[in-house]
Amino acid sequence: MALMEQWRDKAYSPTMDKGKLQKFWQDYFLKEKDIYAELLKDPDNGVQGTVKELAGKFGVTVMEMTGFLDGIQESLKVPNDIDNLEEDTVVSLDFDNEKLYKNMVEAKADWLYGLKEWNEIFTEEKREELYKEQKRSHTYVREGAKIGRNDPCPCGSGKKYKNCCGRDL
Repeated sequence: MALMEQWRDKAYSPTMDKGKLQKFWQDYFLKEKDIYAELLKDPDNGVQGTVKELAGKFGVTVMEMTGFLDGIQESLKVPNDIDNLEEDTVVSLDFDNEKLYKNMVEAKADWLYGLKEWNEIFTEEKREELYKEQKRSHTYVREGAKIGRNDPCPCGSGKKYKNCCGRDL
């Protein structure tokens, strides 16, 4: 079984006790935060290595590194083949700074987009701009004005809505 499949089976287990699953994610998020803090110290240096080497470098298990790779995937300049990861698969952590920041905002991961290391990469104004840009990027559905029973029918018949398209409701 590929590493990513093992990670997803564990991280999104429908059978694991909810308390254990919550503890699992709390522990993981602390480690993830430390990895990002380290990467953001030198964001232009695209870190590369095998999954096992990177796990050792950042002090996490191979499984936790697999989860990290899953999370950073959409922010990478060149995506890794995460579905076929093995311990000796060479991967890159060369990320796009703006994409990464926006993806952290989208994930509502304030512990990540709030890292102090971002201060050296973007000005406060730029971080605010990226934050607002990401929040505005979502499409919201707005319902049209409600048609009253005695309003003209929107079909253009000239009849009241209650006597036309609204009579079968």
